[in-house]
Amino acid sequence: MRADVRQVADGTYLVHRRDANWVILTDGDAVTLVDTGYPGDRQALLDSLAAVGSSPEAVAAVLITHAHADHLGSAAHLRAAHGTPVLMHEAEVPHARGDFLQQITGTTVLRNAWRPGVLPWTARVLRSGGTRRVPVADPAPFPAKGALDLPGRPVPVPTPGHTDGHCAYHLPGAGVVISGDALISGHGTSRLHGPQMLPDMFHHERARALASLDRLAELDADVLLPGHGPAHHGPVKDAVRRARERSR
Repeated sequence: MRADVRQVADGTYLVHRRDANWVILTDGDAVTLVDTGYPGDRQALLDSLAAVGSSPEAVAAVLITHAHADHLGSAAHLRAAHGTPVLMHEAEVPHARGDFLQQITGTTVLRNAWRPGVLPWTARVLRSGGTRRVPVADPAPFPAKGALDLPGRPVPVPTPGHTDGHCAYHLPGAGVVISGDALISGHGTSRLHGPQMLPDMFHHERARALASLDRLAELDADVLLPGHGPAHHGPVKDAVRRARERSR
């Protein structure tokens, strides 16, 4: 399955795959990547860069929402092959380095195998390398607070809960929020469509993840680019309200 590359704002592209997304931000010849999909998505990642007229050599930095295999997949490759900086919230650095793992376990998946969609999703995850450890050498925290000096001028927004250092990214000039797994619009294990939280089994601390929705609701944006599911158009604060109602 090829990646679906769609421009949602000037210089802002959502790359939508069935089970994981990433975002490309362009500024002239330079690019910021937000997340990189599964390890098995590498060719799709390279194809998506080519689709926007870019290349891996042009990636100024990879920003990580959180260090799960479906977001971290090719970050180590880009770091090793091209020296690309891999940046994230300071609390996520040891997670990306492989010091520990805050991710759903096989045992938890098996306990939930009766749920609709879990077994097909699991099979796809295995094929995509979702159980592989893909630690990054020398992951780094953001160099300063506020907007990053990178294509797209993304502003990190800490949203802990899914993992300790989960971080969304706000693009104020474009009216866009890149929400990672803090707020999604679909998932292979969910029957819901539109704004929602991931099923509880995926969160390291669900209560913190729920509380972090408040941070997203404060942002002035009308396009949501989630880690899973298609782009959602409409005020992000309304998307948060809908997700909260569905999480009760």
